[in-house]
Amino acid sequence: MDTLSYKTVSANAATADKQWVVVDAQAAVLGRLASEVAKILRGKTKPSFTPHADCGDNVIVINSDKIRLTGDKWDSKVYVRHTGYPGGQRISTPRLLKDKSSTILIEKAVRGMLPKNRLGRKLYGNLYVYEGSEHPHTAQQPKAITL
Repeated sequence: MDTLSYKTVSANAATADKQWVVVDAQAAVLGRLASEVAKILRGKTKPSFTPHADCGDNVIVINSDKIRLTGDKWDSKVYVRHTGYPGGQRISTPRLLKDKSSTILIEKAVRGMLPKNRLGRKLYGNLYVYEGSEHPHTAQQPKAITL
């Protein structure tokens, strides 16, 4: 029996097969899109998934200005942050964040689904979100996928 064929392969930065992927957010529900994007960024869709390594793909999300939220979440969902000063709690809604930039909604949703450590911060750097249907990453020849 050949015991070498049964060895578990652990991916690392040198052996990871990182690719570029384009996801269209047009008419997609925010949470469902974000969870799929987080899986792709983490590398969980690949057979060579390794929990402690960056083995996921680089993800480009286009048409973030056409994202959907179900129900009354545009006004009832609340994002809370704190400035660090007494009485510094600030509250905003998805509608207010979208008025600033619609990329913030997708970035916050995906970031919340990634690990809260050094690896999560590195994985977040592999996410690129754009409001329109154009992106500057055509040289990487990204593969378009549908979720």
